[in-house]
Amino acid sequence: MFYPINLKLKDMEVTVIGGGEVAYRKCKNFLSFGKTVRVVSESFIEKFSTLDSRVDMIKDSYKEEYIKSSFIVVAATNSKEVNKKIGIYCRNNGKLVNVVDDIELSNYTVPSCVKRGDLLISISTGGNSPSLSAKIKKELESKYDNTYDEYVSLLGEIRKEIIEKIEDISERKNKLNALVNLDIEELKVIKAEYENIK
Repeated sequence: MFYPINLKLKDMEVTVIGGGEVAYRKCKNFLSFGKTVRVVSESFIEKFSTLDSRVDMIKDSYKEEYIKSSFIVVAATNSKEVNKKIGIYCRNNGKLVNVVDDIELSNYTVPSCVKRGDLLISISTGGNSPSLSAKIKKELESKYDNTYDEYVSLLGEIRKEIIEKIEDISERKNKLNALVNLDIEELKVIKAEYENIK
């Protein structure tokens, strides 16, 4: 059973071993969260050339030295034996590792997710049904559209104002709880009102 957790990737070194379709998807996912990624492979599919400069592509076979300083590693080569070697090394050295062809050797997985600014909704079936994860993700994408980016940002800004300007803890809690029942235009009005309070 996996424990759900959100990681702040800023100071964590990430390395993906592999240059195929799965490695590309894993790499692209890290990039979408603003992370620089090292990718090591003897060859890369054409799609890798479309990724930005935050990808450090190293054309070489897997060597331990490439993951020694990494905290997060993805083993996504086309060799089960190499992936296993990476997984065992990472587990023995306190690293997070996702072995794409061996969930038992992995000590983390990446759930499907819907990201709208700071709103992050994760969906996982523990590897039992990626199709169900995809179905639920599609439903959530429809329900929580791109307007939630601004909505969540406004909630955060108003929350700071309320915490700063309302001393009574009970009143503060009630006002914070009430915010989620307001639409985006109502939040803009509330934000303006708090900004005018000295």
